Amino acid sequence: MRTKDILKETSSALKSNKARTGLTMLGIVIGIASVIAMTAIGQGAQKSVTDQIESMGANLIMISPGAERSFGGGARSSRGEAQSLTLEDADAIEEQISNISAVVRVVSSQQQVVTKGENTNTSITGTEASYVTAKNIEIAEGDFISDQNVEKTSKVAVLGSTTRDDLFGEDETDLVGEKVRINGTEYTIIGIAAEKGGNSDDIVYIPYTTAQRYLTGNKYLSQINVSAESSELSTQVQEDITTLLLDRHNKTEDDADFSTMNQADMVETTSDIIGTFTILLAAIAGISLLVGGIGIMNMMLTTVTERTREIGLRKAIGAKKKDINNQFLVEATTLTLLGGIIGVILGWIISFGIDYFGVTETQVSIESVLLAFGVSAFIGIVFGYYPARRASNLNPIDALRYE
Repeated sequence: MRTKDILKETSSALKSNKARTGLTMLGIVIGIASVIAMTAIGQGAQKSVTDQIESMGANLIMISPGAERSFGGGARSSRGEAQSLTLEDADAIEEQISNISAVVRVVSSQQQVVTKGENTNTSITGTEASYVTAKNIEIAEGDFISDQNVEKTSKVAVLGSTTRDDLFGEDETDLVGEKVRINGTEYTIIGIAAEKGGNSDDIVYIPYTTAQRYLTGNKYLSQINVSAESSELSTQVQEDITTLLLDRHNKTEDDADFSTMNQADMVETTSDIIGTFTILLAAIAGISLLVGGIGIMNMMLTTVTERTREIGLRKAIGAKKKDINNQFLVEATTLTLLGGIIGVILGWIISFGIDYFGVTETQVSIESVLLAFGVSAFIGIVFGYYPARRASNLNPIDALRYE
């Protein structure tokens, strides 16, 4: 039987009952669209988080207080509230570690910020001038914290764009010189940071010396950020810092009271976690593909029963088992491929809509589209094989007698 004839018969068979054909494809369409959309959401989230991590600063190494602990899945956690990093540690790193371009002292706190009847609960980051270089901060208005502000423990503040919007409104400009109150103390706004995206904009920057005096009441640091001169040197710098601090704190690696992490560690850990959730979401969505495949098998078995006399007649005039088998297998595969095409289009539309309306960032990859087509073809072959084989094995005499 020629390919042209098989395709002609397939088209005729599928058109003979359009409603049943459409409903049978529906399971495949929903399954493929769900897989495409879920994968796009996962990949979009991975890209978004990776971009945010990389935007934190070039070749950044973060040193946090508290021991690094490993859990079952390999995820790491610090004690969070531990106090083990001091100004002297930061000074030692700056003086004794080579191949670094900046050392940034950071004191973090969560506080209520109040002004002119408005208030917001936001992150307060006490830091210094080098923070701008290390974290790739751009200033949209005014200036950032200077070394002089740090030396004089000045009560000055730089607002992130989200904090500015919450306190003054999106349309407000020329805010330099305005006042805000943090923990009962008045601060003068000296600058507004440019928008970076995510939680990076919901923040207020003040000198770290000011944060220590008026917010935390101690001389400990919440974090030390170190910027290596290049990404190739980041690992070596991280190892040198670990060795130095272990020696200063009289600790071994097993009982270290601090932890270090560079951008590569953060990107890898985040990618692994999001990748796992993406696979889980795609697997859950893929269950509908199994249901769709069962629906195709059910339809093809029904079709074989309805066309028993036709099959008997074809065999009687010379059709071979291979011809009958191929005919029904092509019909099943065509159903799934058509469903796959519609599912890919629908999945792309859903992904675009989610991204367009700002629900979350999505990214449809060519790999997920190719996978969808591959799965469609596979389902058609697997779930169409049994009905096709059953049709090809019908006895022509019994088939002709079938009522």
